[in-house]
Amino acid sequence: MEDPKRQLADWWSAGHTVAMATVCDTWQSAPRSRGSIMVVGPDREVTGSVSGGCVDGAVYESCVDALATGRPRLEHYGVSDDEAFAVGLTCGGEVDVFVEPVSLQTFPELGEALGAGHRPVAVATVIAHEVAARVGSHLVVHDSGVLGSLGSRALDDAVAREARARTGEDESAVVAYERDEVAGERAVRVFISVPAVPARLLVFGATDLTAAVASLGTFAGFHVTVCDARSVFATRARFRDAAEVINEWPHRYLAREAAQGRIDERTALAVLTHDPKFDTPVLQAALALPVGYIGLLGSRRTCEDRRRRLVEAGVPAAQLDRLHSPIGLDIGGHSVQETAISILAEIIATRSGGSGAPLSSVASPIHR
Repeated sequence: MEDPKRQLADWWSAGHTVAMATVCDTWQSAPRSRGSIMVVGPDREVTGSVSGGCVDGAVYESCVDALATGRPRLEHYGVSDDEAFAVGLTCGGEVDVFVEPVSLQTFPELGEALGAGHRPVAVATVIAHEVAARVGSHLVVHDSGVLGSLGSRALDDAVAREARARTGEDESAVVAYERDEVAGERAVRVFISVPAVPARLLVFGATDLTAAVASLGTFAGFHVTVCDARSVFATRARFRDAAEVINEWPHRYLAREAAQGRIDERTALAVLTHDPKFDTPVLQAALALPVGYIGLLGSRRTCEDRRRRLVEAGVPAAQLDRLHSPIGLDIGGHSVQETAISILAEIIATRSGGSGAPLSSVASPIHR
């Protein structure tokens, strides 16, 4: 699946004018979160989605019109009895979508926003203002300063403060300022988009299963690192979808990453080495860290053998309960690809607190 932000960056860098539709606000059971985008390219091709399908057609038409007129606009979509089967969110939710033409000329700061990587960054956009010319202005806020302007120094300063606070909380939102809240500024609504820093997925062992897990992990939004001490197997050519491919003993790499503060509770580890000289040391190191998920590949006999080796190495028995071994959910899969799906499903369920049960059998909300 094409990453809409990557495609947006390619079109923008090439000098094309495209239309970008961004989810700014949602109510009830909206299928896409704030900050989700759809991009309509120079040849009217589409990447991304703002609704999972139910209003994408209407948003596409708004994007085409924005490209023709050069004017941004804020659209609202919801459900009523009259429109539930026409244009609307038939799942029962409501959504605000901001549609704007984007180019090097209209949004010169976009490259900084898209290229920020793991650096905290927020993008503020005026989505409603009494002065039409101010709608669609942007401010990119990061740790060392700001780029662009929303039209006044007072508004820039107020929004920058709000953006930095929300960056620390990974929270995108629409912020409304009344006429007298910002000196000399008219009433204005600003969408502050705070792209979440991707959670990390560290996959140890350079195998065909690892390639499938890396591909699915990247697709699911993880920053995926593949690590194996054997350079003949851990190559960029084999793991093109991974963000990083590291040639190093897994436990040494993990210890160094932890020492540099790059391991936290959002980190997931999949140990697929299937070799005790690799997986026992890395499991011993992992169980001493506050990671959110540790999975171990192997038969039940292999997994029990690893547990015994860890106990002999001095790992407390209570820590062993954190291991997901054998790794993955029971979906009846057999192929490498199906096994990778079961592994990613368990990682996602563990992170989100999901049960792994069929949605038809649970009463909790589908979109959380």
